[in-house]
Amino acid sequence: MKKLCSLMVLIVIVFLTKTTSGAQKLEFEVTTDYYGKYIWRGQNISDDPVFQPGASVSWNGFTAAWWANLETTKINGKSGEFTEHDWSLDYSGDVPSLNGVGYSVGVINYYFPTVDKAGETTEVYWGFGFDLPLSPSVTVYHDVDEIKGTYASFAIGHSIEKIAEFNSDTPVGMDIGATLGWGSASYNKGYWGATIDSDKLNDLALSVAFPFEFAGLTVTPSLNYVTIVNGSIRATDTFNKQSDYFFAGISLSKSF
Repeated sequence: MKKLCSLMVLIVIVFLTKTTSGAQKLEFEVTTDYYGKYIWRGQNISDDPVFQPGASVSWNGFTAAWWANLETTKINGKSGEFTEHDWSLDYSGDVPSLNGVGYSVGVINYYFPTVDKAGETTEVYWGFGFDLPLSPSVTVYHDVDEIKGTYASFAIGHSIEKIAEFNSDTPVGMDIGATLGWGSASYNKGYWGATIDSDKLNDLALSVAFPFEFAGLTVTPSLNYVTIVNGSIRATDTFNKQSDYFFAGISLSKSF
């Protein structure tokens, strides 16, 4: 994993030193999210509220980011502790000669400081987005470390600039999204247990969010629904006896 991350850093350094024109300024973003649950790819990581801060810096198509999960209750015996840190490096751009098609490639390291063994893993990913109605996209993640499996995410979404307003200077928008996830046999076996040893459609996530600006921040309350769509995975009870989750959240972000 360390060799992989070092290679990605080296690629960035080489790119930066060779780029002499068209340079853009650095862009920063910080986020703070609060959700009623932490559900990841259909997996119930925490059934109680969590706090999830993050930060990123972008330049010329590259984005380096950090994200974390902080437990706020004793449900997992980790109240007040960071249980996850994700470090990622992404490069995104437009596909040459294909109007309306964007791409992204990158690497994510997942570190779990409260896990004694197998406390981290790494994924590399690639994806495409299309400038079409409902903005369809597909992203494929390959775990090259602990799990050695593949997960694919198929997403659509639609945004409405204004559905209401607090006043003439504060419109409220609406973002609607849906994501369907698929896991390979090795991915599903690694995360869901030995009884799940085949490729399957795993989970469906639906969300509706209402972004608006306040005091220089982007505030985004949201409602979220996640369900496990495969009967065999639902029957495992690996993460929770429930397989359907409804929860709310709110995100604050600042770009500069």
